[in-house]
Amino acid sequence: MRSRVLCGVAAAVALLVTGCGSGAEQVGAPAPDRTGSAAAAYPVKESDCAGAETTFTAAPQRIVTSNASSLEMLLWLGAGDKVIGTGFPPGAGTMPAQLADQAAKVPVLGQTVIPKEKLLGSGADLYVDTFADMGAMGGGMGTAPTGQEFAAAGIKHLYLHSTACAAMLKGPQQDLSQVEQDIRSLGAVTGTAARAEELVAGMEQKVQGVRKALAGLRAEQEPTYFFFDFDAGTKQPMAVCDKQVANAVISLAGARNVFDGCDGDFKAVSWEDVVAKNPDWIQLGVRNQGSDAANQKAFDAAEQFLRSFPATKGLKAVQEGHFVRIGSEVTTIAGVRNADTVQQIAHLVHPDLVKS
Repeated sequence: MRSRVLCGVAAAVALLVTGCGSGAEQVGAPAPDRTGSAAAAYPVKESDCAGAETTFTAAPQRIVTSNASSLEMLLWLGAGDKVIGTGFPPGAGTMPAQLADQAAKVPVLGQTVIPKEKLLGSGADLYVDTFADMGAMGGGMGTAPTGQEFAAAGIKHLYLHSTACAAMLKGPQQDLSQVEQDIRSLGAVTGTAARAEELVAGMEQKVQGVRKALAGLRAEQEPTYFFFDFDAGTKQPMAVCDKQVANAVISLAGARNVFDGCDGDFKAVSWEDVVAKNPDWIQLGVRNQGSDAANQKAFDAAEQFLRSFPATKGLKAVQEGHFVRIGSEVTTIAGVRNADTVQQIAHLVHPDLVKS
């Protein structure tokens, strides 16, 4: 399962979608943070995927991120000046415009997974991990540091639960609460809890707007929806399952993920499985190429495959031209812009109900 994450998602994390404007600036009044105070409060305790706690008595000053998605979260929070390095760096033109200059200044410690020795010798006091098992993803780059090695290097290890711990969740992701909690956790740890609440409020405002617009929608009126991960390869399709962030995004947009019954985050399926589902809509899941022109070319290639491949050219969505051109990252990777994706999908599949 982890190798799937490397091939189809983690490799895409280096390129983050810029097509929609962020909702982070359209926010309501900040709510009290999780410590009960609007100001930073320590100690803060955060748990890993197994429930083991790490205590923070002060804000970290030297942060390394595993990839561009956790880096983007920290930039939104205003903690970007504490980031001293990242793996899977953002590609040119893929960060939101207001974050791009700062993101470009972050040192790159690894074009993919950061090598173990470089991470341990980075001087970091916090490593923010988007992945469940970096060692399994590292290929020829060696194994991940152990807990003892992190401790010996003075590095605390923080996981994004919405992605790193997704496969261990007790139930499906049907809303953005896990993503929002990751933002709140990073805010609490970095002393930016008030800003975290602003970001979450902006996300919730957008999602609630969609929910209100779709309030009268009956279950049988929800179109079926297939996320086609074109970048993962076309020989065997990969399904996003019910514990993946994309399942929540699709559900909130008033659609039904055709593979929401598979337990986990990702699963290899067959084209026969896709044909049997015969989705009403297909999202062309391609990673951000860095420009509108390059993105459209990638979307065109994905659509052309579906229109010409014998197994898929007869699908309902293909015949009716029901393609969603929204990139992979803002759909499958946790972040502030997931709420924008909910709005975009809802507008496309329910144009009479969701106007913008």
